[in-house]
Amino acid sequence: MMATAVLLLAAPEGGGGGLTDINLGLTIWTVVVFLLFATVLAKFAWRPLLDLIELRERTVREQVQSAEKAHHEAETLLTEQKEMLREAGREREEMIRRALKEAEQLRADLLAKARAEAEHILQRAQERIERDTSAALLELRAQVADIAVEAAGRIVKSSLTPEVQKKLVKDYIDTLPRV
Repeated sequence: MMATAVLLLAAPEGGGGGLTDINLGLTIWTVVVFLLFATVLAKFAWRPLLDLIELRERTVREQVQSAEKAHHEAETLLTEQKEMLREAGREREEMIRRALKEAEQLRADLLAKARAEAEHILQRAQERIERDTSAALLELRAQVADIAVEAAGRIVKSSLTPEVQKKLVKDYIDTLPRV
């Protein structure tokens, strides 16, 4: 407002100045108003503006440092996570390898146990067959002996000589299988 008043007072009364005309009074008042404005600005506004700019610069610098620190920490955590994943993979592979080894060992143990039991059952069956065969042969011998005695009795009745009877019984018994 003051600047407009100064301009009005400094203007020539005829208003006939050209574009290239220099009005000394207007120039002096313009310089004075500018210096006055610069002084007021420097005294009241410049320091707060500089303080705001410094504060903003400091805040930006701290945020950049904080972001760099967070980036570094994130990279460190990422590296740690990758290492943990690799370690977990190695542990998983080791567990699988051990489980397969244990399963193979268990399979081999069960197979060996089954074979041993099968051999034991087979051996018992063979022993039982041998016992049953021996018992059957003994019973057969006993029956053959009874038959031989009966045959001998019939032969005796038919009046064979005792030597002939003994020879017949002996020959018949010799033809029977041995136990």
